[in-house]
Amino acid sequence: MAFLFSKSRSRSRSLMSEINVTPFVDVMLVLLIVFMVSAPMLTVGVPVNLPNSDADSLPDDKEPLTLSINSLGEIFIQDTKIGFNELIPKLLAVSKNRTDTRIYVRGDKNINYGRVMEIMGKLSGSGFSKVALLSEIKR
Repeated sequence: MAFLFSKSRSRSRSLMSEINVTPFVDVMLVLLIVFMVSAPMLTVGVPVNLPNSDADSLPDDKEPLTLSINSLGEIFIQDTKIGFNELIPKLLAVSKNRTDTRIYVRGDKNINYGRVMEIMGKLSGSGFSKVALLSEIKR
């Protein structure tokens, strides 16, 4: 009788060879929703009202630096606000002293044109040769 008892017990405890994928699918769906919600928030930028242009866009070979000038004349490298006198040292530090780094200048269309030229002149005078102005594409 003990022999039958142990045999029936081993049948009830056999290994389950199926994988339960429901928790995995649940986690993946939650991650998908999180990434879908957070992706639009990852856009980089200072709010700048760019002018329109018919010019074609420049080819991108590597990540450029973006220099933004808002409507108040404040200067930003990517999202970091900097002073006018800190501009060249910060750019040299970010670009690892490479003056061939492409720099995109985003100037608000309501800003004084002289302010944009002053900044571009300082960039050019410091040896940065790949400086380009950004604009919105006309539609």
